Amino acid sequence: MTRPYDHGGNIFAVARSLGVSPEEILDFSASINPLGYAPGVKEALFASFDRIVHYPDSDAGGLRRSLAEYHSLEAGNIAVANGSTELIYLVPRLLKNARGLIIGPAFSEYAKAMALAGMEYSFFLLNPGEDFALSLEALDERLAQGIGILFLCNPGNPTGKLLPLSEVEKILALCHSRGVFAVLDEAFIDFCEAESAKKLVPYNNGTLLLRSMTKFFAIPGLRLGYAIASQEVIARLETLSPPWSVNTLAQLAGIASLADAPYIRRTVDYVVSESSFLAAELAAIPGLLPHPSAANYLLVEVKKGPPAGILRDLLLEKRILIRSCANFAGLDDSSFRVAVRTRGENEILLSALREIFVKKNG
Repeated sequence: MTRPYDHGGNIFAVARSLGVSPEEILDFSASINPLGYAPGVKEALFASFDRIVHYPDSDAGGLRRSLAEYHSLEAGNIAVANGSTELIYLVPRLLKNARGLIIGPAFSEYAKAMALAGMEYSFFLLNPGEDFALSLEALDERLAQGIGILFLCNPGNPTGKLLPLSEVEKILALCHSRGVFAVLDEAFIDFCEAESAKKLVPYNNGTLLLRSMTKFFAIPGLRLGYAIASQEVIARLETLSPPWSVNTLAQLAGIASLADAPYIRRTVDYVVSESSFLAAELAAIPGLLPHPSAANYLLVEVKKGPPAGILRDLLLEKRILIRSCANFAGLDDSSFRVAVRTRGENEILLSALREIFVKKNG
């Protein structure tokens, strides 16, 4: 039976299972901005709270214009949704009866969405022993085998591996040459925005970018994501979207978040610095091997010590929640993922891990 902590960020279910309040748990399983939401978000919500007596703007016009300005795109190239996961479940309906290919290890919702749509799918798994390197030649061979839709996450989740824009451009070119619709999930690209493929897709009817505002902007409870694609693809996608899926407060929070340039710069600087610190300290613990990451989380291999599932349970005794990677295709119970949090919180995690691994391996 699936336990509540077999999926990242399920802090309320975990708290119920432990008989504690959510505030008592230090959650490293969900990769949310450690600085929290932008300062202007709360003010914007309070100032316009009375708008909840009206239906939301079904077009999310204000937010789409803010996103278009933020990315230097046209509003017609953007569709707003109730989190990027809603879009993941809509995309297979654009290509009925297509066979899917998922570059993994990857977010489990890609496979679930295609299964729900009745689509066949398979995995193109990258090897952690090879630093999750992707062979274009091998990928092309798989695409040639009747694949109709490709899912790729960049940076990878849970790997943190970043494919440079030049490499992504080659992958999209391969997809185009094979008539494969490419879905590029950039949920964590905000931490390395220069590598986004957003400028490659506005006139490409065979590609869709998925973006999230819940991770970088720390508003997962409001659910907010968006797609970037050609205007033709966006129009098709919007015919499949349910009405009013993005509530008024989420739209206002999105606009306020995008307007705070100092907060955005501060977030990137902090996460880069703290990720480097956390990776170095994890590497110094006997039995642990963190992988390089371009996002606000680290994939850690247990080379010697308790399996990730047991480690998760040991840490839960200290009210610390991590993400075991045993149910990611291509990984097993020798890997776990941890978010990059504040220095004080990271040190609590490190202290707990040292206690476990130094005692075990010392």
